[in-house]
Formats: sequence, C-alpha cells, structure tokens
Amino acid sequence: MSLDEVDVASWRRAAEATGLLRASNDAGVVEAADVLVAQRLTSLAGDADDTVALAVAFVVRAVRAGSVCVDLATLQAQVAMPELDWPAPQQWVAAVAASPLLGTPPVLHLDEGLLYFDRYWLEERQVAGDVLALAAARPAGELPDITRLFPPGFEEQRQAAEVALSRGLTVLTGGPGTGKTTTVARLLALLAEQSELDGKPPLRIALAAPTGKAAARLQEAVQLEVDQLDSVDRDRLPALRATTLHRLLGSLPETSSRFRHHRGNRLPHDVIVVDETSMVSLTMMARLVEAVRPDSRLLLVGDPDQLASVEAGAVLADLVDGLAATTDTPVARLVTSHRFGESIGALAQAIRDGDAELAVDVLGAGGAHVEWMDTDEPADCLRKILVPQALRLREAAVLGNGPAALATLEEHRLLCAHRRGPYGIAYWNRQVERWLAEETDAPLWASWYVGRPLLITANDYGLKLYNGDTGITVLRDGALRAVVAGSEGRAEFATSRLADVETMHAMTIHKSQGSQAAEVTVLLPPEDSRLLTRELLYTAVTRARSKVRVVGTAAQLRAAIDRRAVRATGLARRLQQ
Repeated sequence: MSLDEVDVASWRRAAEATGLLRASNDAGVVEAADVLVAQRLTSLAGDADDTVALAVAFVVRAVRAGSVCVDLATLQAQVAMPELDWPAPQQWVAAVAASPLLGTPPVLHLDEGLLYFDRYWLEERQVAGDVLALAAARPAGELPDITRLFPPGFEEQRQAAEVALSRGLTVLTGGPGTGKTTTVARLLALLAEQSELDGKPPLRIALAAPTGKAAARLQEAVQLEVDQLDSVDRDRLPALRATTLHRLLGSLPETSSRFRHHRGNRLPHDVIVVDETSMVSLTMMARLVEAVRPDSRLLLVGDPDQLASVEAGAVLADLVDGLAATTDTPVARLVTSHRFGESIGALAQAIRDGDAELAVDVLGAGGAHVEWMDTDEPADCLRKILVPQALRLREAAVLGNGPAALATLEEHRLLCAHRRGPYGIAYWNRQVERWLAEETDAPLWASWYVGRPLLITANDYGLKLYNGDTGITVLRDGALRAVVAGSEGRAEFATSRLADVETMHAMTIHKSQGSQAAEVTVLLPPEDSRLLTRELLYTAVTRARSKVRVVGTAAQLRAAIDRRAVRATGLARRLQQ
C-alpha cells in the first residue's frame, strides 16, 4: 500500500499509532493487532523507544505469519518498503538488546540476531534438546534380518529401516507414493520381531497424526500393508489404531497447549509413529517430544516440501535441514514415487524444483492425468465440474445411501488458497449451492440440506469427531442425518448435534493436507496473493490420486512456483550445534 493511499477507516489501521508504528501501519506492513500488542508491551515495560515498539510489532507479525522469530538485520530487505524510515540495523539491534523487555522475567529474547517471544524461544530450545537426545539414543537388542521384509527392489525403504532400527529417533521423508507407509508397516513388523527375540513383552505402538482425517488415512494405509504381511508378522503386531496427536497426548479441558502426558508423565508406548509431520507446529512438537520416554522410538513421517503448520513453526523442514547436516544422520529420504501417473509426478517434481517453465510445459501437454484450464474467469469451467459432482452427491443422499454418498464425496475436491473473496471457499461453496438450486428443488436459503458435504472443523471428543473429518447429510425416514467418515469409522448423527462444521463443496488447500481424492481441481488465486506459494501449489497437486486439474493463467502458475513460503526459525541452526 502506498503511503498516499491510506484508508483511515480500515480495521487494519491502528488509530492511536504514532511515529514508526504509524508509518508502518499506514504502509500496510504491520496491522492494527501488531501495533496494539507492541504498544501494550512497551508501555508495561516503560520503554519509550520507538524502534523497540516497531521490533515488537514485527515479532507479532512474524508469529501471525507462521514464523517463530524475526531477523532485524535483514528485515528491511525482506519487507521491501524503502519509503519507510527504517532504523539502521546495528542501532536497531542494540536498542532492542538494551530494552527492559529482555530483562527478568523476559518477554523477548535476542539470540544470535533473531528476536523471539519468550514462549517460542523456550519451545525451540526444548525441541532441539529433546530431539538431539532421542536421535543420540541407541536401543539395545538383537537386530532382525532386514532383508526378509525389504528384499531387492526395496533398497530405499531398506536403508530407511536400517536407520530406524538403530536409533531412538528417525525422520522419514518423501513425497506421495514413495513408500512411506510400506516402510512404516514393515518396520513395525521388524521391531515386533526384535522385541520377541529379546524376550520382551509385545510392543505398545501408537499411530498418530495432526488431524482426524490424517489419522484415519494413516490407520487405513498401515493396516492394508500389515494385512499383506505373513501371518507370523501379523500375529506379532498388536491391533493398530491411529489417533490425533491431541488425543494421544491427552487433552485437558482447561487448556489447549498442555496435556495429560508430559515430561513428568510420559507416554507408555514403545514405538510412536507420527504421520503428516509437516503439519505439526513448534508448540505441538514441544509437547510431543517431551512426553516420549527416553527408551522409546519416535518415527516422524512426512513431506517437508508441503505446507507447514498453520501455527508457528516449520518443524519438519527444520528437522531435515538441521539433522541431515549432522554425522550419522537420523534422516531417511524416499525419493522414487510409485503412485502417480507420469504427468502428475512430473508436475509435482517441477513445482518442488522451482521449474516454472517445465510445469507450464507439463500442464500444456495435458493427458489423462493432468488438465490445465488457462483462464482468469473460472466460473463457467468450474460449473461444468462441480455441478455434476454435487448432483451425484445429492442423488445418493436422497436415497439415504451413506456409504455411496461418502464414496462419491471422495471422487473430487475443489481446492482454494483463500477462505474469502472471489477465489475463496466461502464464495464457491455458496456458488455451488446457487447452481444446485437452479438444477433441483433444493432450498437456496437452508443451511442444512440433503447432499450437503461436510467438513468437521474442531475436535469433539464426546462425539469422537475430529478436525478434518468429512461427511454428508442424507435423508433418512424423512429427516436429515449427518453421516461422517471419522477416524473411528463411519458414524451417523442428528444434524443438530454438529456445532463446528462447514460446507465442503470447496475446501482450503491447508485443510486438504492429510487427505486425498481421486480428482483434484486447484483454483489459483491472483498473482499478488500472499498465499500463492510453491509449497501451496505442491500440496494441492499432490492431493490427487489419479487426476489434477489446474484452473488459472500461466502468470499465476509462474508466480506460485517462483514464490517460497519462508518461515524464520532458529531450530535448524540449533540442531547443528
């Protein structure tokens, strides 16, 4: 925003801001919430230095955007607002270092040029310490024959298993279809065999993921692989049930950041597998690693090229960057994909490598698995895709056929970067409902209607429904019922019992993590969207099992691939020390 184009009525504008805060707020660099926190903290500390208040505002801004700290020395280059009267970097750092906010008790920490709030500084140090301790652990016991379950043809997976069998912590990374689940299932069988060889009781195994949907997929995928093992391996393994990380750690009603299991009350499991680790925030990782027993094995599985957590931190990417640089690294990488058609795999690889021209070529070539709708007016082409899908959902729902409706729901997803605006899910969910009303007798004004696709947006432990679970409303004996495919299996509820739920004709790419659909349509936002990044596009494209459709212009596609979602953290550096 130009300094000459200030909307004084905007909710983003802090009316009481002055000095550097006023100029930064008017320029759109910091928002009202950032300014208000900075003003309150500096006022309580009795610090009248304008540059300190500006630094605090930028720390608030950084956390809000997913970073855990801010580098004051490079901030001017990152923000690229030369018209602002920026403090000189050395004097700025010196002013912050002298601030009472770094006193006792500390509000801020300045650590090797990075400025943190106290909470995130403590959590980052704690995660680094606990991770390094787990990675250094070398469990005793007789090693089983790895080649029995990882024969020729499984070289990448066998190397990953060798890493995991020899230490307390393993970070298993790879894109979709690289065999992560196969590796996990066979590794669990080898660990169960090792426990038996050592004369120990059967293993206590926990499978967990950040969301209910991801947990359901993890359980289903691991069980499919376990079912293919020999009977002797299946019999050694206990019944495997995946759950959310919140439920694994034991949520407490009075807090969302502390759990029943912690350093003083560790988890009882011998092996803990966490899938979709890219979605785990710094705070959640801190709570997890402090609750793992020193003699347990922790296996963190995920794709570091996907979007990071919606909360602060980029933990999986930091673990890979930090631990891969150490000797005897606990990071195991799977690189060969076996899932996608050649064109989807080529598109995903081009995006991950930052090769915009190759991605344009792959989409332009098209084929059975890739389609490009090169347009900045998406309504007509989206109607041709979304209305038939919505009508099939409605047909199964009218017949009261919950399983068929849920199966139809998994056939296609429209993925958007935004929640609001003409490229957001709110707009397109409503648009599909308007189109449905034109095609059927569905009431346009009703919030609940037959064939409404559902997304659970918060955990409900009483109903055993979790954030990310999906479902649909069906007609049963003249009444609407919600059929939900949750991590506990399919369940049916009166619609009045569901509180935290939204319509899912379209869903955000962030919410799609941990799930897949047969076909995926990706609606690209405008080129200047701050959400349009390489990681966002890669995450969206890799949600498809058989076909991906990209709706947007070549300029939008290039903008996405050229822009990285960079988060400021110090975790990778701490892991290398």
